[in-house]
Amino acid sequence: MKMFKILKSFRAQEDGAVTVDWVVLTAAVVGLGAAALAMVSGGTKDLTTTISGHLSSATIKTAF
Repeated sequence: MKMFKILKSFRAQEDGAVTVDWVVLTAAVVGLGAAALAMVSGGTKDLTTTISGHLSSATIKTAF
């Protein structure tokens, strides 16, 4: 009988529910950040290569 009372009291407590919500929310934000990084990284690499090509072929004219 005492065990049922302990289990009922444990189920009624909501202290850890907020922590679980924050953990799930944080995991979702990290997942979305990783997905955004995966989407942007390919375009960034191509843009970096293009800029590098333009800069290496550029010449600087000096006045003297």
